[in-house]
Amino acid sequence: MGVEQAPTAKGKQAAKGLKQAAAKDERKTEAETGHPLKKGAARFEERSKSSDGKSAGAKQKE
Repeated sequence: MGVEQAPTAKGKQAAKGLKQAAAKDERKTEAETGHPLKKGAARFEERSKSSDGKSAGAKQKE
């Protein structure tokens, strides 16, 4: 849920904190790997392959 979409002030604060934590973790990962993380569909494919070496399409065919 986005920060603007949260129905309560507490929810907006929680969403903002989650977004900041995710950005911090992404920066940390990028610093450790030495290159920026892929975005969008490329990132989905990269994350899918990293778990077991198979693409998402290959997993669905099984």
